[in-house]
Amino acid sequence: MNLVFQYPDRLWFLVLIPVLLLLYLALVRRTAGRRQRHGLDRLSRLLPRQQAWKRHVAVALALASLASLTLAFAMPSGEVSVPRERATVCIAIDVSLSMQAEDIKPSRLEAAKVAAIQFVDLLPTGFNAALVGFAGYGSMLVPPTTDRGLVKRAIEGLQLRASTSIGEGIYSCLDALRLAPPDPERPDEPPPAAIVLLSDGASIPGLGRTSSQAAADAKAVKAPIYTIAYGTPGGYILRDGRREPVPVDKAELRRIADLSGGEDFSAGTAEELRSVYASIARQIGYEKQYREITERFAGGALVLAVLASLAVISLAARWP
Repeated sequence: MNLVFQYPDRLWFLVLIPVLLLLYLALVRRTAGRRQRHGLDRLSRLLPRQQAWKRHVAVALALASLASLTLAFAMPSGEVSVPRERATVCIAIDVSLSMQAEDIKPSRLEAAKVAAIQFVDLLPTGFNAALVGFAGYGSMLVPPTTDRGLVKRAIEGLQLRASTSIGEGIYSCLDALRLAPPDPERPDEPPPAAIVLLSDGASIPGLGRTSSQAAADAKAVKAPIYTIAYGTPGGYILRDGRREPVPVDKAELRRIADLSGGEDFSAGTAEELRSVYASIARQIGYEKQYREITERFAGGALVLAVLASLAVISLAARWP
């Protein structure tokens, strides 16, 4: 965790910890040397012999408590996950002919529809959702809206088309994101946005605008793309009575995610796809913010101090 301290000058008190540790080691060595030279005194013979490891544990816990208390004294802030109240998510689904492959039952497209509908239900209430279907070109089927039923009905109505241009699908999503209503609390700032793109293959060279440029343009407007490579290496479709292999191609989708600042996923079964959508929903639904976390270190110091006290008590007490 990256920490930022409101009073970093207070961290100088941490210097005391190695000093105290060196002092303790010096006392331990001095005591051991005295015993070697003079043997045990009468009082030491009468008292039960202490176990050295208990003393070491007590000192270590005390020093750790002091370190945690010092960090709390400097008032640290760290990254925490905070639920987003508003954002726009564009769902882009590949509807090219290869999506009729039945390596994922009943077919890639039909299984993708079910998972996408479940994904829509996972989005926070205040989020806008848009839908794009793409093959040789992209089509904005639903502009950003909070009407979940409208989006789900559009997903159910997706139909197969010829060719594949992932870049055009991304640009259709970027067009949809521009239609998102502004945040009433921050009208001058573009609302948070993300693109969730599912495809099973690579774009046809020379068809439409390139996906690399589209990914770069998405990053420029702070719309990371979460790509899902969907399908198996053994997928095929029937064309004119012959099998035509349509193996999943992950390379282009991985590059798109990297260029846009998003993340790439892959799914070879309907269950894996549902899991991926759930993971993406969690990531999109939260944002990282710096918040003061002094109480975490203060609480840790208290726990360590209690443990150190118990260790000290155990040196002089006999437990039942």
